[in-house]
Amino acid sequence: MDRRSLFGLSAVGAMAVAGFASAASAQVLTAEMRDKLTPEQIVDLILKGNARFVAGKPQPRDWLAEQRGTAGGQHPAAMFLSCVDSRAPVEVICDIGIGQAFNARVAGNAVNDDMLGSMEFATALSGAKVVMVMGHSACGAIKGAIDGARLGNLTLLLARFMNAIDATEYAGARTSKNPEFVDAVGRTHVKMSVQLIRERSPVMRDLEAQKKLLIVGSFYDLKSGRVELV
Repeated sequence: MDRRSLFGLSAVGAMAVAGFASAASAQVLTAEMRDKLTPEQIVDLILKGNARFVAGKPQPRDWLAEQRGTAGGQHPAAMFLSCVDSRAPVEVICDIGIGQAFNARVAGNAVNDDMLGSMEFATALSGAKVVMVMGHSACGAIKGAIDGARLGNLTLLLARFMNAIDATEYAGARTSKNPEFVDAVGRTHVKMSVQLIRERSPVMRDLEAQKKLLIVGSFYDLKSGRVELV
């Protein structure tokens, strides 16, 4: 199947805009295709992938063909920092194929030195053009931080969310039993994480200043299945 019949498009540039979406068979994202995409187009493709997920119309994929097609190399377009929550797998909820995105997962999508190093590898060395921090509703890590939970190494991890709790403006009950407050803190945390990435990584800050990278925040709603930018 050639490129025209695969995408119904007449040019490599138009095919690149199709990005993460494959219409009939495995689509391996090449360096040429990725390089023709702007960071803004990549963000749009991520959101369109989520729209397909919500509509129950994900792209048909040949996973084995994608696995074999990427075995010799990878050219991901995006890097996600997301939560370990089992209900929020980015690749599924944004309809992303093998080799199309990096995904670093940690409880509460927290920023730390290891995550920053991973993001610098993904962007400066591997060419990803988008870093997307993705929080989600009803986050257990956020709830634990609100409650001041203490448990081994988790104690230090939860402490990373205290600034977001303090910075969240909310007039109602500020408890983990209030889902609106939990989600409000989660959104605040995403916004602060985006800023923290810029502050703590001169590498990514410079790439963004050169328009080679876009660092954005997003939030996934477990009930609706929708991802929105924050």
